[in-house]
Amino acid sequence: MDYSNIFRLVNLAVGGVMILGGIGQFFPIGFQSVIIGCYVILFGAATLLLEFQIPPAVSRWAPFLFSFIGRGIFYIFVGSILLHQPAIRIIAGSIIGIVGVGYVILEYVPQIEAPQNMRDAGGEWGAEQI
Repeated sequence: MDYSNIFRLVNLAVGGVMILGGIGQFFPIGFQSVIIGCYVILFGAATLLLEFQIPPAVSRWAPFLFSFIGRGIFYIFVGSILLHQPAIRIIAGSIIGIVGVGYVILEYVPQIEAPQNMRDAGGEWGAEQI
């Protein structure tokens, strides 16, 4: 069974939740909150972009996004950044982190294959393009 559309919808939802969590990170306004909010919004936008096109720089500099375990750990990281008061950030961080844990588990389920946009890393990890 092909799960590509399900993974695409999950990744789009996680990207949207990242952006919403990043916006929520701005309040109360503080230097650290604004910086972290900008990063989380940037990560959410990148997650959304990867579902529609894969820039060559991403496959070169962030190949971990093209495997379940890499993307799962990335989602856990971003989710943990958002785990702080108020409740909207806790909810957003929990959703992102739970999806990340699910992706890490899927790495070890041989029956489920990663969708094409998560396999298209443009070469092996660490392989130098000449």
